Amino acid sequence: MKSKQILQLVLLTAGIILVTYGIARGEAAVVLSKAIKLCLECVGIG
Repeated sequence: MKSKQILQLVLLTAGIILVTYGIARGEAAVVLSKAIKLCLECVGIG
């Protein structure tokens, strides 16, 4: 049971670090831009 909690904590920490790294590199803006373009294409506006 203890090893499962340790693994969860390690994975959570790794996820937070990777998300923070991506935001620092400006990847959030790129993803948002692509998501907006995709949504506009699906609606038929873009």
